Amino acid sequence: MIRHLTRFLALFLASSLPLAAGANEWQFSGVERIVAVSDIHGAYEPLVATLRNAGVLDADLDWVGGATHLVIVGDILDRGPDSRDAMDLLMRLETEAEAAGGMVHVLVGNHEAMNLVGDLRYVAREEFAAFADEETEEERARWLAEYAQRKGSAGDELRREFDERFPAGFFAHRREFEADGKYGAWLLSQPVVVVINATAFVHGGLSPMITEIGLDGVNGILADELERYVENLEELYAAGVLTPMDNFYAHPRILQNYMPAVEDGAALIEAIEETRKLAESDMHAPDGPLWYRGNVACCRLVEEERLQSALDAIGAERVVIGHTPTQGRRILERFDGDIVEVDTGMLSQRYGGSGNALIIEGDRLAVINEESGEVTSPQPHPRQVGSRPGGFLSADALEALLASGEISNEREDAAGRTIVTVSDGSRRVDALFTKRANRETYPELAAYRLDRLLELDMVPVTVMRDLGRREGSLQFLPPKLMNEAQRSEAGRGSSANCPLPQQWSAMYVFDVLIRNQGRTPERMTYRTDDWQLILVGHDRAFGRGKDRPRHLETVDLDVGDGWKSALSALTDDVIEREFAGILDKRRRAALAARRDALLSD
Repeated sequence: MIRHLTRFLALFLASSLPLAAGANEWQFSGVERIVAVSDIHGAYEPLVATLRNAGVLDADLDWVGGATHLVIVGDILDRGPDSRDAMDLLMRLETEAEAAGGMVHVLVGNHEAMNLVGDLRYVAREEFAAFADEETEEERARWLAEYAQRKGSAGDELRREFDERFPAGFFAHRREFEADGKYGAWLLSQPVVVVINATAFVHGGLSPMITEIGLDGVNGILADELERYVENLEELYAAGVLTPMDNFYAHPRILQNYMPAVEDGAALIEAIEETRKLAESDMHAPDGPLWYRGNVACCRLVEEERLQSALDAIGAERVVIGHTPTQGRRILERFDGDIVEVDTGMLSQRYGGSGNALIIEGDRLAVINEESGEVTSPQPHPRQVGSRPGGFLSADALEALLASGEISNEREDAAGRTIVTVSDGSRRVDALFTKRANRETYPELAAYRLDRLLELDMVPVTVMRDLGRREGSLQFLPPKLMNEAQRSEAGRGSSANCPLPQQWSAMYVFDVLIRNQGRTPERMTYRTDDWQLILVGHDRAFGRGKDRPRHLETVDLDVGDGWKSALSALTDDVIEREFAGILDKRRRAALAARRDALLSD
């Protein structure tokens, strides 16, 4: 309790005083060299190879990084077999780096928090096995008896079920992740966000929540809530209210249904009530710093302004994030370098990537790969609306494929649309053919061209191309899409990497700009792995009217600074250059007038 009071007192004092750069334990300045890696997921050997190539480990696995600051951007644990070895290495390197004038920052990721609170869905059996030597037969017998009592049965079949659900090492693993266990105590001492030389490092991302609570709120309040939850679990285990066999998601139900006994003291009742509340901590929320994916998934028009507010709130100029495996499994940059994505799928058997270290020295960013040791630069985050063949194909490459590939297999789908297959011999995609609306009017192509100019990233790649004697356009048709009517009926999409309301808000502004009178639920489609909104069917857009579409006449539009900047860049000269031959003169003028109306809102 003293530790809790001390932390809250420090948070109170910090919130009442101006914060100087480098003035607290989570901000550092004047660091000459930073090395960052992320999402190890038990891939110990790739981690070692990456750190050696980055010059912080020698052949004997000793620290040789000098004053370098090494940042592990979360997710050491789960999925892979050697998480314990990775933790042991990093714990040792903390001490060695400090002695050499450097530092190791291990950030809490969502998988660290999951292991601490008992969400063990992704713990590999090999991870449990690493603790098997510390688990006694008496310990397993005790929990088997408890399991049998709960099940109301016994025998060989129950024993096999028990061993399958709780393999050797399970209970020793749980002990070591308690608040006073070797790994639990270590992880609970680690921050969620650090800022080094004005670069923030966080596992999931910087959501608007960070703007509200700041650096001290994240590393103080949220980290304290996680610690209190883990501490309470030990008390609830000791009292028999919960057991290590109970999953985190079962805790609220069990605690809700628990009937206090006469002998239960006030402290136990308080722990039960507090644990129920702490299960809803923002540490576990989709928009919390461990889980948020909006920095990666939301388009510039949705995310850039919100990100800038979060960066300002913590005294940073850019953010380095993990959590979401990058396209092409390379370290990427977004928003002109304000975001650097470093989860390159180090656990190759699961994610198909490799270890990559981000090196920051002054203003220079470099990337070193685990396998080749080759030094490269971060690559731009590619535009990718819809899943591509082979997992990755740039927008420019897809444009070239649609423009020059061989067309075959023309057919009509259930909605009466003309679908064709386009191939260049090695890659094959389906595409939607849309006839030219009338003279100099290609609405699907205009929607795509405008989408790229605005960086909305919602309209599939589209090119001008004839089908036989029919003039028109070909639009990439991503596979495995679900439309809005289907999504709504199924009640899905709450796990969208970019929250659906934010995507819809951007769509409304876009539809006002293009005066789209044909938006229906069927013309709002989604990629179901991340619920990216993909807009199709623009045959009733780009009319000559200057007013809003009827269905959007009374909608409050969110035309923030990001939209205003993008619309201001859409000058008359740009409209003339980009849309001549795609929209006739009157439609180009109407587009400019609607732009001006949005800018004046």
